[in-house]
Amino acid sequence: MYSNDFEAAFSAFLDRHEYDEAENYLFSMVRLAFSAGWLAAGGAPPQSGRIFTLLPAPPEPEKKK
Repeated sequence: MYSNDFEAAFSAFLDRHEYDEAENYLFSMVRLAFSAGWLAAGGAPPQSGRIFTLLPAPPEPEKKK
């Protein structure tokens, strides 16, 4: 088990922008490696297209006076 000082420093590290950036790069690398393996094993390449559609916000109800 780590000390409270270690846990506090690690928590502060996880809250930093640099950690988010590093995590995004690691995720991209893992996804690219998985995709390469998927394609090498004969899997179908990803299809381009919409994943989701944004809907307009509903109109605001009129305020009664």
